[in-house]
Amino acid sequence: MKIIKRGPDFIKFRISSEDDLWTTAKLSKKGRRIGMLGERRDQTTTGEEGGRAKAATRKKTWIELIIEYNEFQTFSDTLRVHGIIHEAAFDKGSHHTHVVQIGDEIKLSINGEWPYEDIQLINAARNHSKSSKVAIIVAEMDEIILFLVTMHGMKDIATFSMRGGGKYSGNAKSSNMVLNEFMKKVATDINIQLNRDIPLIICGPGMARDKLQSMFNSIESGRTIRNIATSMGGRASANEILKEGLDLDLLKNHSIIKEIELLEDAFTRIAKQGAVAYGEYELVKAMDEGAIETLLISAELLRDEESKINDLNWSEWCKKLELCGGELVQCSSDHDLGSQLKSMGGAIANLRYIL
Repeated sequence: MKIIKRGPDFIKFRISSEDDLWTTAKLSKKGRRIGMLGERRDQTTTGEEGGRAKAATRKKTWIELIIEYNEFQTFSDTLRVHGIIHEAAFDKGSHHTHVVQIGDEIKLSINGEWPYEDIQLINAARNHSKSSKVAIIVAEMDEIILFLVTMHGMKDIATFSMRGGGKYSGNAKSSNMVLNEFMKKVATDINIQLNRDIPLIICGPGMARDKLQSMFNSIESGRTIRNIATSMGGRASANEILKEGLDLDLLKNHSIIKEIELLEDAFTRIAKQGAVAYGEYELVKAMDEGAIETLLISAELLRDEESKINDLNWSEWCKKLELCGGELVQCSSDHDLGSQLKSMGGAIANLRYIL
């Protein structure tokens, strides 16, 4: 995120990546205002020209909306923000949709000052570069799965399969040629599909990862590649890489790695009946006693005005963390442990001691 101008009640910035779109979606709450250049038909330009009806001219103009809601799918390259036109050269009061994409400049405004959780997201987006994505390739002899990891999630992008029917011919040389062709095609396809600045982590339980890496070398991909053995295949293999991410130079600066480490710790504490709290009663008790060391909360729950804890919305309740020196960590639900957190109510606290 490239911040252009910033004030206590507004921020103007340029969208640099899908992560910035994710952040913008979280900031675009109902009632706030979003402004950017947009196109609308100017009805004042209609009329007749040479005896024929003249259509309204589409004009590009600055349009600021009062936000009603937004639509965003993680790993997509478009955010749709719906609202009522608050400021524009014409059509004030009409409905409009801003389609926000990478490269757009937008201005977000609020009534009052930015809450702490939003400042936290803005600063994180500002500090992370455009090249924050990493690809994980899980390689097995008959199937290869490509995952894309960003600051806020992991998604399977493509699956390449060599499975098929027929009897084994007994010709090992022929089988090896088929495997080599399959591996080379996969390496070529991935190299075309992903930007050259996205590094690759090739993993898996067998030797297929070595063969695939040799194919990337043979096509001279020019990429940064790490080859790591895992105990399992499939998505579990990619999750294993993420869990070990702090030891990998390509992943250690990703916020998703910190999330996963803290969530793993929390779920381990639950299994061992350790210093952890979840559910409204336990969380309120831990907050009142000043026992919370780290509060892990879904970014969506934190901004949900309808959800309450101890008769407060989550944003207001989390302000108490400052009194006990606790840390707030906003988690995405776009990876496996984040989804598990959401299914458990959306908030877990790692404590300083057992209650």
